[in-house]
Amino acid sequence: MGSKALLVCIVDDDESVRESLPELLREFGLVPRAFETAEAFLSSGLADQTKCLILDIAMPGMSGPELEQELERRGYVIPIILITAQPEYFSRPEIRKGAVACLIKPFSDTDLLEALRKALKQ
Repeated sequence: MGSKALLVCIVDDDESVRESLPELLREFGLVPRAFETAEAFLSSGLADQTKCLILDIAMPGMSGPELEQELERRGYVIPIILITAQPEYFSRPEIRKGAVACLIKPFSDTDLLEALRKALKQ
């Protein structure tokens, strides 16, 4: 996707997503880091280096939209790709408002690549 390594963080409580997405992101030439919880991402100290956040909506503890609000409150502007296995979430505009893209699991490599291109252009 580019010569400079771009950090893309994944926050999802689904272990299969945390295992498979980093491999795909590496194939796209990106530097992935995966986190099981929003809290783990916040405490990682990587928010200021993250060029895109792939964020699950429904997670135990802090939800994806709550993490988005917390990042905004702290002054971080990170393009977000929301992902969920529950498409009914996307019918709620307040959830989608800050997202560059919204993908329903399972999504295709092509859809993810298109969303990443859009997010990383910002």
